[in-house]
Parts: sequence; structure tokens; C-alpha cells
Amino acid sequence: MPTHALEQHLKRIAEDGYTILEGVIDAELLDAIQQDLDRLEVELGIVPADNFFEGVRTVRIYNLLVHGTSFEAIPVHPEVLPIVEGVLDDGLLVSSLSSISIGPDEAAQMLHADDQLLPLPRPHVPIICNTMWAVTDFTEANGATRLVPGSHLWEAAPGFPEDHPTIPAEMARGSVLVWVGSLWHGGGANTTSVRRTGIAMNYCAGFIRQQENQQLGIPADVARGFSPRLQELVGYSVYRGLVGHIDKAHPGEVVLGSHASANLVWDAAKPS
Repeated sequence: MPTHALEQHLKRIAEDGYTILEGVIDAELLDAIQQDLDRLEVELGIVPADNFFEGVRTVRIYNLLVHGTSFEAIPVHPEVLPIVEGVLDDGLLVSSLSSISIGPDEAAQMLHADDQLLPLPRPHVPIICNTMWAVTDFTEANGATRLVPGSHLWEAAPGFPEDHPTIPAEMARGSVLVWVGSLWHGGGANTTSVRRTGIAMNYCAGFIRQQENQQLGIPADVARGFSPRLQELVGYSVYRGLVGHIDKAHPGEVVLGSHASANLVWDAAKPS
């Protein structure tokens, strides 16, 4: 991504709390993702949840990295990851990777912020940056994500329930919504006869505990087949030379047998 475009997206996230990357995902990858989602829904017997937050007419599939190689391209996508790294830093982690398919007649999700359960004063520096991939078109009618622009700068998170004016993040298939975790948002109501399907690719700062436990949820044999960067993103990494080490060694080396180096903070203090 050109430097100017990157800077413009980061500026909009800083000011409004979100940005949209138009048409950055190719159709071939989207088709593969949709095929895998259709397969998993049948194989795993996935049905909607029984609570209004997840949605009683919404199909969600969690922990996607264990369910097919098409999903491995998502966390490291070159048109998306640099934006998220610009919001957090390159020591970020995969927090959660799941699909959200909002079905016909689903009601709007309650407004929330993705970091509101963390006991931090608001506003604060970004610690969560999330993305929504449009596997289908996102329209106001079919449940496009609703946003409250600028709310990431407010001193409070939304209560439950919370009514506030929103705008729909309408975008064409292959586009990606990126937002900071403090932004008030929620899934929209689907008043059409077809599903609105998206991939929720969520990241957190390297010093924050991940929403989905990637190290226990992804078998080591599966993680060994990931690219080195994806291994880092799911937690086989050391943040700023300290957070995440195992006995002063890199977790990728200890658990996966990789040749990664930890470059620990203590190494800088070694005598020359």
C-alpha cells in the first residue's frame, strides 16, 4: 500500500475511529472462504446462538484457523495488516478469527465497544484493532455494521441497552472495515431475504490477552504449518523482547521447533 494511502487511513481511524478499504480482497479468496464456511456449517452442525448479543438468527463460526488453509491468508493480508500495525504496532497478535453471517429477520445487535470489558479509563491508546471482511455486499438493509463515528474518543463505553444515532458501514464484497476497539458499534438488522456474511478478523496489542486462546485452541501440529508471520501473530512471539518468552527462549523454538530468536531485553545488557 502506498505510504500516502496508509497515512490517510490511519488519520481517519485516529479521528473517526474507523476506515474502509475498498475492494482489496480478490474474488478467488472470497470464494474459497465462502466454500469453507458452507462446509464447516454442515460438518460442525453450527446453529445460531440463544442470546441476543450473538444473534438468534446469526451463524457464527469461531477459531477458523484450525478449519482450513483459506483462513490462513486472512490475518497476514498485505492490504490490511499494515493498517492494523499502524494502529497498534508490529508486535500485535491475532485476538479472534471468526465468521458472522446475519440471517434474514435478525434484529440489530446492541451497541458495544470491543475493549469495554477491560478495566481502563477512556479514552486510551488503542489496544484492540478489529476488521470486518465483506464476503457479501454490506448494505444498510442486510445488516451492515453500524458505527458511532468519533465515539472512541469519548469518556464512557456504551451501556446495555444503549440507543444512539449510527451510520451503516456499507461496502461492496471484497472490502474491509477497520476500526479501533473503543469505537461504539454493532451488527445491523437484516431486513432482506439473504444472509450478510463477514469475517471478523480481530487483533490486539502484543501485551493484551487474546479473546480466543490461540495457543491452546490451535494444535501445535497445525501451527507448525503456518507461515512464520502467522505463527508470530497467533502468539508464538515475544513482545518487545520480554512479554511471552519461555525460560528466556522464543516460544516458537520451544513449542514448534522453529529457529526463531527471541532477542530478549536482557541480551542488550550483555557485556561486549
